[in-house]
Amino acid sequence: MLHKQAMLEPELNFNTVWQELEGGLISTLLKPLRSQYDFIIIDCPPGYNLLTRSGIAASDFYLLPARPEPLSIVGIQLLERRIKKLKQNHGNTELQLLGIVFILSGSTLFNRYYKQVMKRITEDFPPEVLFQNSIPMDVNVAKAVDSFRPVVLSKPNSSGAKAFTMLTQELLTKLAN
Repeated sequence: MLHKQAMLEPELNFNTVWQELEGGLISTLLKPLRSQYDFIIIDCPPGYNLLTRSGIAASDFYLLPARPEPLSIVGIQLLERRIKKLKQNHGNTELQLLGIVFILSGSTLFNRYYKQVMKRITEDFPPEVLFQNSIPMDVNVAKAVDSFRPVVLSKPNSSGAKAFTMLTQELLTKLAN
């Protein structure tokens, strides 16, 4: 946690105090749980806020969900630069990108455009960074989130549940390698 000196001397460097808070916020909560689980998955809110940064700082791997749209790609590149700086600030050299998972629109109007963007993405990112499985737009996923239940339990035969199951298998394979 925060050094006593940092709490007593307000003129200390704000960045130092902030980095200690950021690096320890979620790590401190997870410390007693780490030995009880093979995996702890933290679903962080979108945006580069304190909870997301703290979750990333406490992690060994991170996964980026994105839509295959030009602004999402710019956002991924920006986030990668920020995470590189976060790794330097916290000395977490083990933290690594597990991959990018795409969330696709269910509309057929976007399919042709998404395919064009995905072609550009495959040219810009190495294949090992891109997950083969994607998550389709499925109302059952939204309903499951609204009822605080995983879609694989609430609607196990839905396209969203099947996609999450396949994504989980791919994620486990990546972690095994």
